[in-house]
Amino acid sequence: MSNENNQTTYVERMMKKRSEGGFTLIELLIVIIILAILAAIVVFAVGTTGQNAAAASCESDAKTVETALETYKAEMNAYPAANAWTALTGTSVNNASSTVGPFLRSKPSAAHYAINFNANGQVSADSNTINAYSTADDVDTGTFNGGGLSNICNGNSQ
Repeated sequence: MSNENNQTTYVERMMKKRSEGGFTLIELLIVIIILAILAAIVVFAVGTTGQNAAAASCESDAKTVETALETYKAEMNAYPAANAWTALTGTSVNNASSTVGPFLRSKPSAAHYAINFNANGQVSADSNTINAYSTADDVDTGTFNGGGLSNICNGNSQ
């Protein structure tokens, strides 16, 4: 009988240890759900960084081209022909017979957008390639004319 009491006491002690030291299934499920919600928030926040980077890169390239066009006009007294990238990336001789340029190291190129300009010095971004990052569905091109680069590069027209 003493052996039976010893076994009962041992079983009672094991049950008491189990109930004090472990987590229940409900507690574990709640922790897993909270972690899943936090992971979803992080994935959503990180997902927009590509959009922001593409728009910032587009804005920077458009502003660089605009500056090169204005410098070209100051030196040559006229804008180059539409999308005449060699006029900006090469050298030219101005009215004073001085060699000027290059005004731009190379044509800006990216997989997500294309920068263009016309003969009036207006810079535009091809939003057909930017639409992957855009919330606008009905815009084909945007034009930069002295402000609003983020509108162009996010696919919104002015």
